[in-house]
Amino acid sequence: MTPSEPLISVVIPAYNYARTLPRALVSVLVQLDEAAAELIVIDDGSTDSTPQVIAALQTEHPGCFRAIRKENGGLSSVRNRGIREARGPYLMFLDADDELAPGALAAVERHLAEHPTTRMVIGGHYAVWDDGKRREHLPAALPASPLERLRGYLLDKRIALSNGACAMHREVFERGDYPERFRSAEDIPVFAQTLANYPCTVLAQPLALIHKHDDSLRHQFSHAKAGGLALVDEVFAPQRLGSEFQGLKRAFYVQRCLSLFRSAWLAGDVEAAKEYFRAALKQDWRVLLKGSYARKALRLWLGRRP
Repeated sequence: MTPSEPLISVVIPAYNYARTLPRALVSVLVQLDEAAAELIVIDDGSTDSTPQVIAALQTEHPGCFRAIRKENGGLSSVRNRGIREARGPYLMFLDADDELAPGALAAVERHLAEHPTTRMVIGGHYAVWDDGKRREHLPAALPASPLERLRGYLLDKRIALSNGACAMHREVFERGDYPERFRSAEDIPVFAQTLANYPCTVLAQPLALIHKHDDSLRHQFSHAKAGGLALVDEVFAPQRLGSEFQGLKRAFYVQRCLSLFRSAWLAGDVEAAKEYFRAALKQDWRVLLKGSYARKALRLWLGRRP
């Protein structure tokens, strides 16, 4: 890699985030002199003033970032376009309503110098709420075994990953990129295949500020319901996860059912909630021992609304 080439490519997908995009973009721009990095902003066919905001920012910061506009295709399509456009071997995907933490790029660059074989750097983040409250989340040490890493991510929830707070080598996408048929949980297959098949390291400091919003539960669930249980097959597709990991598939299927059951419950979709609980129960009767889920299911079958 020559000195003029970036080590890290930060990709910001933007779809109708004209209000918060400047905050995200500037949080990266102020760090570009601190590390060998580039910034790419990809407008996914926004219908608000995002194109005008990007044009104004390019005028204000000439030559400091690349801007691409494409037809709307969803978040996965933007990230996949970013993989193709990036010049750096490591990619960070920062949502347009989040921010890169101060010093994040320099910290990742130092970490990569110390761990040149790593293919995913897992950092921490600050969760930030609209009232100004924030909470620091730092990653725990990773299990040594790839199988245990995958179990910790998919089932035990001991490994939490956030886009914007991790850097991935482009090599990890050779097994599969972001599946574009999903508009929800599309990053799970990528994170799963990376933890299972590549060297991963932890950088125990916040790399991003993740802003929390009160989005519509029905809107969130509509995307999750559209992908439904097909996500399980995507995660465990043979090119992503080999035979040594397939033993976790059944347990993940049950967990996915219960996750969709809970989302349907919160969104008030009674019939979908019943369907997902039945699917979980069919695979493993022990879901009846999971107190909070079982209580919600009992309420539904007694005709009590969520």
